[in-house]
Amino acid sequence: MRIAVFTLEALAAADAVSRFVAGNAAQIGFVGLSDPHRPAMGGMMGQALRHVRRSGPGFLPYLIANFSVPPMASALGRGPVLPGAVARRLGIPVLKIADVNSPALHEALRRHRIDLILSFHFDQIFRTETLAVAPLGGMNIHPSLLPHHRGPVPTLHALADGGPFGVTIHRLAAKIDAGGILAQVILHPPAGLSSIGLAAFAHLAALPALAEVLADLAAGRATAHLPALLPYRGFPDRAGLARMRAAGVWPANWADIRRGFARRG
Repeated sequence: MRIAVFTLEALAAADAVSRFVAGNAAQIGFVGLSDPHRPAMGGMMGQALRHVRRSGPGFLPYLIANFSVPPMASALGRGPVLPGAVARRLGIPVLKIADVNSPALHEALRRHRIDLILSFHFDQIFRTETLAVAPLGGMNIHPSLLPHHRGPVPTLHALADGGPFGVTIHRLAAKIDAGGILAQVILHPPAGLSSIGLAAFAHLAALPALAEVLADLAAGRATAHLPALLPYRGFPDRAGLARMRAAGVWPANWADIRRGFARRG
């Protein structure tokens, strides 16, 4: 079974994705990296302005810690080893993904004989026709106990709600975070985590379950159950983020910055 891994090089998942790539190199056809600041999304400034207009300036630390700190730290030889660097060291092709549903990406899936698409903290939505190119379809790692906290920042909403906490491995489907559930892990995270810290904790906790799901999928015995959908939870607006921060719930904190710039070794 050949796997295409799609991810962002972000603090919330870099450790987990890098470990997965290193541990499954023989199966990985390529690693696809999305650029959170790609021109189609308005570039770095356009993205930041859009988030500030919606959520207020209090959301900027999340953007900086999650997306800007990892490449800066990596350039200094610090912080987590990023998935792209792991893949290149192991001779795995690394593709820049500007549009995950483009004909060029479909051709790459065919050229690398990809059987399964694995989305792991990825910011683009796969269309049905893209998933159909891979014979085994697609799976996603989502850092919440679906159907709770569907959406792009599930750990932020989980912290604001006081739980439940967990991570879900599910099928990719046309509706966001609505595909059949393959496995779930209930988590008891330590106190004081930010949204980014909880996401990193959850993604690492998913790896043993992911290994089991992949083994079941290869053996033809993987089964999925469809959840009853709960409401989609998007990025918070200004008032929502203010309430979260007043309650001690933070999208990012200084512990994330310290971890992002930690000495390797």
